[in-house]
Amino acid sequence: MELISHHSHVYPVYSRNLFWLVWVLFMLGGCSAEQNEEYHPRYAEQPHEPELVYLFGVHPLHNPERLFEIYQPLVSLINQQLQGVRLELEASRNYAAYEEKLFSGRFHLALPNPYQTIRSLDSGYRVFGKMGDDDNFRGIILVRKDSKINNVMELKGKAVSYPAPTALAATMLPQWFFHSHGLDIRKDMENRYVGSQESSIMNVYLGQTAAGATWPLPWRAFSKERPQLAQQLEVKWQTHTLPNNGLVVLDDIPQQLVEQIGKIFFKLHTHAEGKAILAPMALSQFEAADNATYQPVREFLTRFEKEVRPIREEP
Repeated sequence: MELISHHSHVYPVYSRNLFWLVWVLFMLGGCSAEQNEEYHPRYAEQPHEPELVYLFGVHPLHNPERLFEIYQPLVSLINQQLQGVRLELEASRNYAAYEEKLFSGRFHLALPNPYQTIRSLDSGYRVFGKMGDDDNFRGIILVRKDSKINNVMELKGKAVSYPAPTALAATMLPQWFFHSHGLDIRKDMENRYVGSQESSIMNVYLGQTAAGATWPLPWRAFSKERPQLAQQLEVKWQTHTLPNNGLVVLDDIPQQLVEQIGKIFFKLHTHAEGKAILAPMALSQFEAADNATYQPVREFLTRFEKEVRPIREEP
């Protein structure tokens, strides 16, 4: 073993190394103790709250894929301006599925048709806005140009297509039109509820029905996307108008948040980005509204059920 001499003493090398090891450990322990005395856990002034997700349900104006193409830019714009809250767009495969969700309160905010708007008030919702352009909220009745149908009574004994029994503009208003022109829609014609606006139009084109009912927005979209097919059809009759689709919100959503979201909707037509969002909807603007706005719809529905057919039952 190697030895070293220090003054008159002789120490093994390992003894010197042990001394330094003990000294280092002592110093580290002291520093650790000092750090422990100074360390205090730091807490945020307010606990971090998870982001709230609110579902926004748009009634089946289009098939789900097309609906997302049109309405997701609006939802994205709203989300950019909200803090701690995020909207998620949810589509439904048909009217029945949509109404089941709406009337059970699944959606926090929704864009239902006027009939669904009225019914939603009994399911914990309130109206805070609506689509503008009420002149567009009317039924239109299509026939093939080669059908030679010129009089409403010529539809007697024939089949007519509609999207769904509870579609107000595209079903109830046309059926009221037939009723007011002398047809008993439950006895004089075959009513086919085919699930969507596009299907109602296509049934006429394919000759599966003598006429088909829809409303201006889907017809314009169809004419733009399938011009060769649309050229073989014509709008034969139009109905009167009612207030357009409503914007509703659950009663327990904070009013401050509703006002914030409402301002985003109601100012879309005032800036370029908003106008670009409205264009695919074929809509000029959204506007403020309340429950009383839909009183004319309530009155129409009462007359319709009394004179034409029950609304909530499959005719």
